[in-house]
Formats: sequence, C-alpha cells, structure tokens
Amino acid sequence: MELAAPLIIGFVAFLHLYFLWLEMFAWTTRAPKVFKGYPKEYFESSKTLAANQGLYNGFLSAGLIWSFFIEDPNWRRNVAYSS
Repeated sequence: MELAAPLIIGFVAFLHLYFLWLEMFAWTTRAPKVFKGYPKEYFESSKTLAANQGLYNGFLSAGLIWSFFIEDPNWRRNVAYSS
C-alpha cells in the first residue's frame, strides 16, 4: 500500500493535467475527436466553460503534485486525499 497510493495519486494528477490541456488549449481542435457525439458547433460556443473546467482540473493536479513535497506524513495524506 505504501507504493500503490503514490502511484495512483501520480496517475490521477497526470489525468487532471491531461484534462487541463484538453479543456483549456485543445477544446476546439482535439475535443471534437474525443467527444464524437456532440455537434462541432457545441465546442466553439462552450469554449469559456471548458476553460473554467480546465482551470479547476489544474488546481486539483497542483494539489496532488504538491502532496509529494510535503514532509509531514499526516499533512501529506490529508492534502492528497482531499484534493
């Protein structure tokens, strides 16, 4: 469990970084290929909403990455599990 938790936290942080990139920078180019069920016009009109979601995912990944640098084990666990 000592090795599994940091690996899972790192993987989830990576996923949130991918979501940040997709929603903030590639919403009108890559996202229509990922979300094929939506019409192309949807992505241009929802660009601002997607950027807001991307910012949220960025803060989540920042919290998870920050938890790797906290020295106190109790505080590290609280930050990692509440992000």
